[in-house]
Amino acid sequence: MDTQQNTALTRALAEVPGPLPTSGVIHITLPHTDRFTIVGNHLAQHPDLSCTAVGLAVRIQSLPQGTEVSIKALTARCKEGEKRIAAALRELEAHGYLQRSRNRLPGKKVITRTVFCNQPAALPHPRRQTPAPVPLPAAVPADPFPVPAEHQPQPQAQAQMQAQVQSRAHAQDPDPRPAPVPPPPPAPLPVPTPPAPHFVPLVPLVPPPTAPKPPRPPLPQPIRLTPELDRAATALLSDLRRHAPQFTLSEDDIRHLAPAVAAWLERDAHPDIIRRTLTDDPPQPLRHPVKLLKHRLTALLPPPLPGACELVAPARPHVTVTPFQTCDDCDRAFRSADPGCCRDCRETRAAYAPAAA
Repeated sequence: MDTQQNTALTRALAEVPGPLPTSGVIHITLPHTDRFTIVGNHLAQHPDLSCTAVGLAVRIQSLPQGTEVSIKALTARCKEGEKRIAAALRELEAHGYLQRSRNRLPGKKVITRTVFCNQPAALPHPRRQTPAPVPLPAAVPADPFPVPAEHQPQPQAQAQMQAQVQSRAHAQDPDPRPAPVPPPPPAPLPVPTPPAPHFVPLVPLVPPPTAPKPPRPPLPQPIRLTPELDRAATALLSDLRRHAPQFTLSEDDIRHLAPAVAAWLERDAHPDIIRRTLTDDPPQPLRHPVKLLKHRLTALLPPPLPGACELVAPARPHVTVTPFQTCDDCDRAFRSADPGCCRDCRETRAAYAPAAA
C-alpha cells in the first residue's frame, strides 16, 4: 500500500481507444491549448544527432524571437556544462539546424548572429542571380491606369506619346534638368563550363602474362669444387628420397644441383641441416621438386663462418701515461718521463746562472 498510484493517469489510460500493446511505450495524447511547440520527427528521431543536441534544439525552438542563445546563456538555463552544450551546437550546425555568423555593426561592434531553422531540408535551393531590371527615368511618371495588351499602341504612336509626356513634364518644371541616362544593362556573367573529367589510367597491380619476367638468380657455386665436395653433394641429393619420397631426382638433376650443395658444404653447413632445409614443409601437392630445390639452395644460402681472428675482440688502444716525479729543489710533484726539477725550479736556476758566473 506504500506505492503511490496516479489515478488520473490510470483513468486516462482506460480511455485510450483500441487494444493496448503488450510491450513498448503507450502514448496518452492530450491536445495542447497554449504554450506548445511543434517539433518534427526528423529532429526528434534524427539518427545522427545525440540526445543532448536534440533536446537543445527543442529548447532553442521553444524560445521567443530575440532570446540570447549563446553558450553562456544556455549554460545558465540548462543543467549541462559548457563543453556538452558547445558540442551539441556544433552537431546542430553541421546538420543545418543552426547557423552562426559574425557581423559588424555600424559602430564597429562585432556581434554573433544565430539563426535556427526547424526544418532545414525544406529550405529552397539557391538559384542563380539574374540581372536587376533597368529603372525608368525619374521624369516620366508611371501610368496609373495600365492599358491591356491588345489595346497597346504601335511603336510610332508610343514614341509620340512619350514625346508629349516629356514636353508636359518640361512645362510643369520651371528649371528642367536633363533626365538621367539609364545605365546600360549589365552583361550576363559567363557561365563557367565544367572542366572535362580527368580520368586516371588504372595501373594493373598484377603484370600481364606476356610481360617479361625478371631473370632468376644463378645457382650458387663453390670457390673450388674438389672431388670430395662433389662426391658428398651427389650422395646427399641421392639420399633425399629416403627421407622424402617426393624428392626423387634424376641423374641429370643431381649433376645440375650438386655444385650448389657443394657451396653449402664449403661454408661448413652440416648435411643434416641441408637435408632438413631442402625437404622441410614442401607445398602440397609438389609438382616441381627440382624448382623448389633450386629456389631454396639459392635463397637460403648461409654466409660463410667467420674465422678465429674475426671472433676475437678488438684490442683497446694503448695509452701512454706520463709518471709523476718529485722535484729535487721544492719537493713538488710533476709529470715527466725523467726525474729532475719542475718547470719553476728550472726557470729559477736559469735566471741565477749568469749572475753566479
